[in-house]
Amino acid sequence: MSPFEVEMKFRDANHDDLLQRLGDLGAVPREEVEQEDIYMSHPARDFRETDEAMRLRRDGGENRVTYKGPKLAGPTKTREEVELTFEPGPDALLKMERLFVNLGFRPVATVRKRRLAYDLQFEGRWVQVGIDSVEGLGAYAEVEAIANGPADLAEAQRVVLELARQLGLGSDQVETRSYLRMVLERGGA
Repeated sequence: MSPFEVEMKFRDANHDDLLQRLGDLGAVPREEVEQEDIYMSHPARDFRETDEAMRLRRDGGENRVTYKGPKLAGPTKTREEVELTFEPGPDALLKMERLFVNLGFRPVATVRKRRLAYDLQFEGRWVQVGIDSVEGLGAYAEVEAIANGPADLAEAQRVVLELARQLGLGSDQVETRSYLRMVLERGGA
């Protein structure tokens, strides 16, 4: 069984306030990285209709290919996630994109952002908070936990909701759209 990504995204996030609150909770920062996500369309089905996503990600110098399954019902954005790393560097990313294009996939849009991620143990679970500056979209924060199967979903969702509350991220800031959807709505590619 693949793990499930359980996350919430918040728009207009006050990054300075978040940094202070994360420090107070003992969160450990990772190195800030530039991420570039190339989203691909499937040759035989419409991911917009199936609510799936396929992306190639450059994360600093590392590269990953990620499949995200359809969203599940609930108070958070929850979906199966299958992610694999591949050879690092820009040439490897170009080769992987070419491989998918040769298989019939097509690039849909590219999302670029700077992310400062924090890891912390919260209520017995590892959680990551991403502080994002997204090109053309602005300041966001993501609170994410991994659920280890369907039986763990409710607890992972509860922890994400509680941590968001303690970080001062309000329900009026919740952004249910993906960065991809927002970029496409803005007419970007």
